[in-house]
Amino acid sequence: MTGMKPLGDLKVLDLAWVVAGPAIGRALADYGATVVRVESSVRIETARLMGPYPGGKSDPQRCALYDTYNSGKLGLALDLGQPAGREVVRDLARWADVLVESFAPGRMALWGLGPETLRADNPRLIGVSTSLMGQTGPLRSFAGFGNMGAAMAGYQLLVGREGALPVGPFGPYTDFVGPRFGLVALLAALEHRRLTGEGCWLDISQAEAGVQFLAPQVAHGAATGRFPAAAGNRDPQFAPHGVFPCQGDDEWVAIVARTDAEWSRLAALMGGDALDAAFATLAGRKDQEQRLEAIVAAWTRRRHAHDVEGALQALGVPAHQASTSADIVADPQLAAREHFVHLPHELGGESIVDASRYRLSETPATYDRAAPHFGRDAGYVLGDLLGYDAGRIEKLNEAGVLR
Repeated sequence: MTGMKPLGDLKVLDLAWVVAGPAIGRALADYGATVVRVESSVRIETARLMGPYPGGKSDPQRCALYDTYNSGKLGLALDLGQPAGREVVRDLARWADVLVESFAPGRMALWGLGPETLRADNPRLIGVSTSLMGQTGPLRSFAGFGNMGAAMAGYQLLVGREGALPVGPFGPYTDFVGPRFGLVALLAALEHRRLTGEGCWLDISQAEAGVQFLAPQVAHGAATGRFPAAAGNRDPQFAPHGVFPCQGDDEWVAIVARTDAEWSRLAALMGGDALDAAFATLAGRKDQEQRLEAIVAAWTRRRHAHDVEGALQALGVPAHQASTSADIVADPQLAAREHFVHLPHELGGESIVDASRYRLSETPATYDRAAPHFGRDAGYVLGDLLGYDAGRIEKLNEAGVLR
């Protein structure tokens, strides 16, 4: 039935923080799962402190990074430093089908909430632990964010100019790669449970997930003993392949000729030295790549990035301006796909978050609520979902557990 929520019966306890873990819970919420996000105002989670903030005013309860990875979730604030707070988590794990956590390896066990304990309470529970290096091995306790994960996975020395210091891919790269692997593994585990009734516990290493995207480089090194190094924007299979300066203030355009035919069309548009027969084949272009790039850069420098993009795309040559944040907000493709979702926020104004990265024709994503502020849904989670009576909830509140 078109419009149904495919995960409408799924119950999820989300104990994750920052990006890599919460991204899994967000994807599940988009498709109907009831996701309870547990955090604490006693130790504010990092994503709430990173911005950007509406109007530029710092407020951990109105942070765009936190909002986009936690929209659609119910919010419960718990002080896990107190035994009573940890007992609430244990009750939620009994209620849940899925638990997602991204604490340092071993932290859950120290709280008495390790996989053995929680799965003894709920044998059908599927747990997902996502950490930088995984739950086992000599580097299991190595702490950090996805930029360290990218370094461990091998990206930092591959991204940058030849012979220069490494710069790495922008941002905490493996924080965005890891949850995609985690989500697929989780869906497979749910199917396994449907067939067998068995739960399980998944161990997602963000660095190892990142290595999967370097499979060609790893295979090349294993076969030849020669491991690739940084080469700027160049690609061994294409030329030109780069980002070139354009007219205006810090305007750039990315261009690639994937075939000799694409280069021929690009060269005909540029004219002049680009028509040199030496460039007719990939081998010829690679042999004089520095000269080739100088010719392309001289042509793009006299034009605006948007104009270059349009002219080349019309010829079937891949090109796109290097977009600023303002460009992205105004991008017609993103607008046509309704990428930016506007949700009313209980603290006033609205929350603007990314839409789901994929579209399902029969069961599209839905966006039911903005990300929670601290403890927003405590009454519903504790009373309606767990069945606590009003007196028990009040005692937890008086003891400072619900914070």
